[in-house]
Amino acid sequence: MHGIHLWLTYLILAASVVGYSSDRFSVEAVAGCSLAAFLLLFGLFPYADPSGALVSPADLLAGFANPALITVLALLIIGQGLFATNAMAGPAQALTRFGNAGDAGGISIVLLGAAALSAVLNNTPVVVIFIPILTMLAAQRNIASPHVFMPLSFLTILGGMTTLIGSSTNLLVAGVAAHAGINIGFFDITLPGLCIALVGGVYVLGVMPRILSPRDSDEQSASALSGKQFMGEIVLGENHPFLGLSARAGLFPGLGELTPRMILRGEQPILPPFDEITLMAGDRLIVTATRKAITGALSRGNLTIRAIAPAGEAATEERIGPDTVMVEAVVAPGSRFAGRTMQFSGLRTQFGITPFGLQRKARMARAALSDIRLEPGDTLLLFGRRENISRLRGNHDLLLLEWSVQPVPQTTKAKLAVAIFLAVVLLSALRVLPIEVSSVVGAVAMMATGCLTTGEAARAVDRQIFMLVGASIAAATALERTGGAALVAESAVTALSGLPVAYLLSGLFLVIAVLTNFLSNNATAVLFTPIALDMARRLGAPPAAFLSCVIFAANASFATPIGYQTNLLVMGPGRYRFSDFVKAGVPLVILVWLTFSLVSPWFYDL
Repeated sequence: MHGIHLWLTYLILAASVVGYSSDRFSVEAVAGCSLAAFLLLFGLFPYADPSGALVSPADLLAGFANPALITVLALLIIGQGLFATNAMAGPAQALTRFGNAGDAGGISIVLLGAAALSAVLNNTPVVVIFIPILTMLAAQRNIASPHVFMPLSFLTILGGMTTLIGSSTNLLVAGVAAHAGINIGFFDITLPGLCIALVGGVYVLGVMPRILSPRDSDEQSASALSGKQFMGEIVLGENHPFLGLSARAGLFPGLGELTPRMILRGEQPILPPFDEITLMAGDRLIVTATRKAITGALSRGNLTIRAIAPAGEAATEERIGPDTVMVEAVVAPGSRFAGRTMQFSGLRTQFGITPFGLQRKARMARAALSDIRLEPGDTLLLFGRRENISRLRGNHDLLLLEWSVQPVPQTTKAKLAVAIFLAVVLLSALRVLPIEVSSVVGAVAMMATGCLTTGEAARAVDRQIFMLVGASIAAATALERTGGAALVAESAVTALSGLPVAYLLSGLFLVIAVLTNFLSNNATAVLFTPIALDMARRLGAPPAAFLSCVIFAANASFATPIGYQTNLLVMGPGRYRFSDFVKAGVPLVILVWLTFSLVSPWFYDL
């Protein structure tokens, strides 16, 4: 029965890889089928490992309570808290100054900075730090997300190969080696690691963006959000931030990216150019701007949303809360809203939603937004609570554009969100608390302090990651307990015996690099470190060469999202599929393997 369990485990694992690599099936579906297959195998045909312990359903399901999975999900919530409060806008703007050479150049400098930082910090907190920064930079420069986030993960992995503390895998190998009486110094792997990082970095920054193509829907959504102009109306009440702004050369510099079209002062319209005009309380400012500019103004506190009220009634101010979103909706043909003015549309009364802006393909006359009559095909920019916006789903008069839903940043909580984030990073980096503890506490703190709602936190949890990690750990458990992983390692050693040391070292690297993309990198490192030391002893070769082989190969987890924790972190923000990692990661694994195969004989004098 031992052989049956082992070969069926190989079969299920192979079928899972094929399923993950195919775009015909969702990651969740393949992960669920893989998990169910392992549960059936060991449920119908009980199996005891060499120690006599049964492989139980609890062992196979333990992945869903795995600390690495809980850590990733908690860090995703913390990252969402930073994004929801617009806390990374300042750092993103500071880093933008490095991009004067061009969009790609600016992003590349930031990515290289992340790689350098990962040499002295663990990869995971580095990626968590840079995801919100790169989200802001990519949005500002209209760069497709697939061109940003996978390079971030890969470059931090490459940077982590250059010092002993750059990755937990490095420390794990060093710990196992120390038990054997061999010490690895802080910079012992730096020179070969830099060679690998240099070659890998050229590929990641120069070649990989051409392999990773954004989805058409992503491009369309990004273009629509960044370029579409809306006309909006701002009522300047008492203490409004725009009060007292004076025109210079016919324009108002203090309005930023908001372009004024007209000022209504009482019944008197003031048209551009605005010469010697100072904004006063009671003015109604008609502006045009992109959604990006409007959201940016909101996040800086330069804009007060007020419901468009009928004449004679006071305009009610809308409070921007953590569940406040902006969304677009199109006036449908035959809509009962067609022909109504904005102030008498009834959206506020019926749905609790404030119409803030209007976009029309035909040219609009200069008039108060409240007086413009809606036409079929108009796109409204709506503002309200998420639950109120959801009431528009299925409405035949206003067609809700689901992809356009975006939260309004809560900048009043930005400093608090940053403080929580820094506490999580510092406590884990200084080893005061394990990262799984600090991340969970940080995620709870984000919700408890109102930086984001529980609903936003729930949406930040990626179900693909949840299922993928749980199923992959079940596969790894089956592979290890049935002896499948050990069999692969022993077979590799046997097949490579008799070859020159340099060839044997290269072959060992390739075997470890393949396995690390399906087992966890730490499990692979633990499995192969004793084997590598035994091979070095038998061949009379320097143990340092074989230990560095295990370190670099176990870190070469680029070909699958389950290969490394940072790959899982960027999977959601980059909207990647399993096949994207295969297409972009396999060439990098090959490059890293070839580079090590060329550098190691020279560096270790083999």
